Amino acid sequence: MTDSPHINSFDPTRVPRHVAIIMDGNGRWAKARGLDRSEGHVEGVNTVRKITEAASEAGVEYLTLYTFSTENWNRPREEVDALMHLIVMAIERETADLIKNNVRLTMIGDFSRMPEFAYKRLCKCMDDTAHCTGLTLILAVSYSSRWEITEAMRQVASLAQSGAIDPKDITPETVAEHLATRDMPDPDLLIRTGGDFRVSNFLLWQIAYSEIYLTRTYWPDFTKDEFIKALTEYQGRERRFGKTSEQLDPEDIQED
Repeated sequence: MTDSPHINSFDPTRVPRHVAIIMDGNGRWAKARGLDRSEGHVEGVNTVRKITEAASEAGVEYLTLYTFSTENWNRPREEVDALMHLIVMAIERETADLIKNNVRLTMIGDFSRMPEFAYKRLCKCMDDTAHCTGLTLILAVSYSSRWEITEAMRQVASLAQSGAIDPKDITPETVAEHLATRDMPDPDLLIRTGGDFRVSNFLLWQIAYSEIYLTRTYWPDFTKDEFIKALTEYQGRERRFGKTSEQLDPEDIQED
């Protein structure tokens, strides 16, 4: 990362534990170049590799990428099929490097809607990297936050119906324990590329207090340098979690 002009102001001791990214702009990147939308998705895969490397080098512990939403199933069948094949082939191709870089792969989403071939092959990649102890790379595939929260509510309701839990004892922690992300911390930083100003049904519960970094840069053009810029800007934010500035412990500010 020494080639980044932001490295001089980047503090490696204050890296966000969990960064989530809405990777937007692949189709518009391709259209602007007179290319088919699929070419934008192919180029976007190259950016995934670069940003995963940058996150690992920076010391990020969790990186969640919004890879394919449940709403994306409504796209033209040809594009959906191409995306599924591209996701699988890209991850299979990168698995050896993930292992080499000690990156563990996992997924969150409604897997019941995924083609069987895609789910099985991605599970194989997850199994192959399960021993890795560095960065955890989470692919949000066939994912939507409303689906996730609905599923959590069904699980909690079932527990209440069976008498395993008293409804009055349900807390935010109870809900969090039944989300797909229960084994990871909430994102400290949410990045959205492509210029839009919305969260698109992504980690709605988990990003309640996330810092947000928006850029007009399309995902295929998003570089390691801009990723480090986002981390550096995050380090300049004051994370109050509902408190006033005066209430914050200086040590807490350094440990976000």
